[in-house]
Amino acid sequence: MGCGSGVFLRTAADRGAQVAGLDASEELAGLARRRVPEADVRVGDLQFLPHDDGSFDAVTGFNSFFFAADMIAALREAGRVARPGAAVVMQVWGRPERCELTAIMRAVGPLRPQPPPGAAGPPELYAPGVLEGMAAEAGLTPESAHDLVYAFEYPDEETMLRLMLAPGAVVEAVEHSGEDAVRRTIAESLEPFRTPSGAYRLENEWHLLLARA
Repeated sequence: MGCGSGVFLRTAADRGAQVAGLDASEELAGLARRRVPEADVRVGDLQFLPHDDGSFDAVTGFNSFFFAADMIAALREAGRVARPGAAVVMQVWGRPERCELTAIMRAVGPLRPQPPPGAAGPPELYAPGVLEGMAAEAGLTPESAHDLVYAFEYPDEETMLRLMLAPGAVVEAVEHSGEDAVRRTIAESLEPFRTPSGAYRLENEWHLLLARA
């Protein structure tokens, strides 16, 4: 769910899995189809999956469920298409102070459309019990949670900027304030993470929950 360009689909298929993916972006779905031609990749909404009940042995969403207009509905759909007892795996951002990519979100935030006054902020999905509670509300059975730390590495500034301009929140900033302004802001915010060779390394924490349908 939210398969993006199909990197995880490729990894799973190479290990013998029969894979299917869904993404809201036709462009990303096209990349996934080219990367994993044997996969069933479709464009759609996480809240309305085009699959029958009990279709899958495992359902995964890596940094995707929180993009749904109704995250509980998306998690409920994950449980619907999973076979009884199948794993539903969800990954979300970890603690902001443990995510060096937070520097970009802080810098780019003022360049995005601002929420209306008094609007509630996003839930702290990394906090103990929050994701478990949402999974349970969606009819899933939380089983185990853990945090994982790994680094994003980019060989040079142009590669870093090309990839950093892809996430939805940054696209909003580009549409609102222009690409040149966003590129400058990202480059400045990530200067502390530039290595002597000109590469970039950003270490981030992720929070994962394994639940059962």
